Amino acid sequence: MSDKFENVSVVKKANVYFDGKVTSRTVLFPDGSRKTLGIMLPGDYEFGTGDREVMEMLGGEMDVLLPGESEWKTFTTGQSFEVPANSKFKLKVKGVVDYCCSYG
Repeated sequence: MSDKFENVSVVKKANVYFDGKVTSRTVLFPDGSRKTLGIMLPGDYEFGTGDREVMEMLGGEMDVLLPGESEWKTFTTGQSFEVPANSKFKLKVKGVVDYCCSYG
């Protein structure tokens, strides 16, 4: 993937979760698609999603328990994973994680 986005709009208000330990900004594209760019601090998290998500690891490492799976998988910088729509997934973050999440 490219290391920058061109011709986009950014929502100024941050998305803040888990008492500020997970934050992101929404990026809107001319075709109507959206992504979020965010940072996660160390912690254990569970997220629910209405839309399909692809999470790209820009920096750091996390363990992920994907829907319907019983074993945790580790993802690091440069890797990505997909979460199906209308599901929940769990994360164990041991250090700061920089991420980009694509929806749809």
